[in-house]
Amino acid sequence: MRGDGVRMSRRNFLAIGSLAILSPALEASSEKVLPPSPDFRLGGRPLIVKPVLTYGVYRRLEATSWRPWGGIETEADADKELVRIRGELKRMQTSADFPFRFLEPSKVANPSQVANLTDIEKADALIVYASGAWVDTFQALVDKGLPTIFFTRFRSQPYYLWHEIIHARFLRSHTDRLMQKRVSYEDVVVDDYNELLWRLRSLYGLINILGRRIVAIGGPGGWAHPPGIPSPPELARERWKLDIVTVSIPDLVRMIEAARKDSRQVEKARKEAEQYMRQREIAVQTRRDFVVEAFLLANIFRELMKQHNAYAITTNGCMGSYAGIMPCLTLSLINDAGYMAYCESDFVNIPAGILLHFIAGKPTFFCNPTFPTGEGIILFAHCTAPRFMDGKRGEPAKLVTHFESDHGAAIKVEMRKGQIVTVVNPDFEAHEWCGFVGEIVGTPFLPVCRSQVEVKVKANVKEVVSAMRGFHCTIAYGDYRKEVGYALSKVGIGWKDLSAS
Repeated sequence: MRGDGVRMSRRNFLAIGSLAILSPALEASSEKVLPPSPDFRLGGRPLIVKPVLTYGVYRRLEATSWRPWGGIETEADADKELVRIRGELKRMQTSADFPFRFLEPSKVANPSQVANLTDIEKADALIVYASGAWVDTFQALVDKGLPTIFFTRFRSQPYYLWHEIIHARFLRSHTDRLMQKRVSYEDVVVDDYNELLWRLRSLYGLINILGRRIVAIGGPGGWAHPPGIPSPPELARERWKLDIVTVSIPDLVRMIEAARKDSRQVEKARKEAEQYMRQREIAVQTRRDFVVEAFLLANIFRELMKQHNAYAITTNGCMGSYAGIMPCLTLSLINDAGYMAYCESDFVNIPAGILLHFIAGKPTFFCNPTFPTGEGIILFAHCTAPRFMDGKRGEPAKLVTHFESDHGAAIKVEMRKGQIVTVVNPDFEAHEWCGFVGEIVGTPFLPVCRSQVEVKVKANVKEVVSAMRGFHCTIAYGDYRKEVGYALSKVGIGWKDLSAS
């Protein structure tokens, strides 16, 4: 399954990229008209869902039980319910904050009718409205191999039979443990369309990471990993089917040197940089020519993504610069333009960034965690934070040097105090990720990577200390723990929610 989205012409791709990179700068060009927010789901495609009503038709018999629990007993009842389902889904679609579409709802009463649902082949997921029918019909649907959510009615009426029996008869198969391999207890929703919506949001993120193409400058890597297990790029390809395209550092250096000799490219970067630096909430504390070169490199990165039909890029060996350019500010600009950009080519953490990017519809902060204090405050820092962390407006920021080299242009983003964030901490082995929610309580300026946030965790500090794994973390504004955990369950990775009550 490809996650690269609809193919675009070269001209349209570059035009959209230029507008998105410049949109933060345009903010300062007019006191009255604000530019549209960048599209933080560039390269994504809508989730396609097939709704299926399972039902039974029952006839009265004298002096014996002739119907099971439930309020749908006839073909007319089932047809009426299909009309209701169609209306409910349209209302949910209107309120959703991510793109998805529904195929026409169908009704089935037995496995042979499931076999005749040819449009299932177009779907990414199923919603089974579990009114009636029997276990064999459910199994035929699940065996289609798609993520499947069972929706049952209790208070919303008409009552569905499977509200009573899905746990014991289908999920546990008359045993005391889960027997289904493709679905679990989390795949059942009772009445609540909000519960259905967050699961669909999770699946939207899932389909848009699976098969995702990413350009790896200097090749794929992993900041570190234990001996004796597959490398992070191997695990990323295995679990997430990532399509990693390598561009060598010498090739990139040649592109930079050619761009420096091209007066049109240099002038374009200069104008973009000057417009960016004129913003009211940008303070420039590094050399302006470093900022210009960061924009020059951003345009080269966009060109590389265009060439490879990709919307994500990562950099290896970046601590040593590329022809003298530290790519820190460049990666921030790329993220704020709606693409995905990560330093250090760390394929332990990159899947978390891509998944959370599409789930949240916001850029994510690739960062280093530190040891929690006794009161539960963790410092997270890196030199590549996006400004548009809420997906709408840029946070105030300082343009400074990259810390370790004290060279080039990096960004210190003043993230919003009081903001609730999701922190995702992937493990080296792609076995079980952990995460939690916390509140930003400080944005210091310590002698560490430039964008710095102090997060007070909403979890037991001792459990956080003992559960942390891997090396890097991913942070997004908002609480998306449920969506992350649900998506991970579909690819065989565990999830430990340290903020669960």
